[in-house]
Amino acid sequence: MIDVKQTLADAEERMEEAIMYLDEALAHIRAGKANVKILDGIRVESYGSLVPLNNVASVTTPDARTIAIKPWDKSMFRPIEKAIIDSEVGIMPDNNGEIIRLAIPPLTEERRKTLAKQCGKEAEQAKVSIRNARRDIIDKLKKGIKDGLSEDLEKDAEGDLQKMHDKYIKKVEELLAAKEKEIMTV
Repeated sequence: MIDVKQTLADAEERMEEAIMYLDEALAHIRAGKANVKILDGIRVESYGSLVPLNNVASVTTPDARTIAIKPWDKSMFRPIEKAIIDSEVGIMPDNNGEIIRLAIPPLTEERRKTLAKQCGKEAEQAKVSIRNARRDIIDKLKKGIKDGLSEDLEKDAEGDLQKMHDKYIKKVEELLAAKEKEIMTV
């Protein structure tokens, strides 16, 4: 017989992972102000292997419109610039021999709408993950009836699962609304 509490805990864990994924994905979307997370996906060629940018340089935001990258090794200027240019960040690096600066340009209205759509797609993906978790657990509970789980327990568990689902879908909506507000704020 299945353990209903453990099954619901598994569902909550899967839904929480979807929220964490969404939070991370939204953090990587540029919203018009400097955020070092937009550089997280960049890998730099260093001594024959690709390493994350923050492993070869310190990355800071001195002001709201600038990201400063200070390589620990002077020979890393070219590879870092190349990695930024080749990435999807879309910002041309400015090198003064000491620090590489990325000036974050203000977003155009069209770019804001594109980013908002991208956020919407990420949110929809998180919702699908949450719904899939709910569906899988409902299937598991239905099979549990065949294994001796009472129908009352199954119905109660389904009700709890639906409440959990609604709570996590609401979290997705809140994260999306906050990110869209951040993007659309001029």
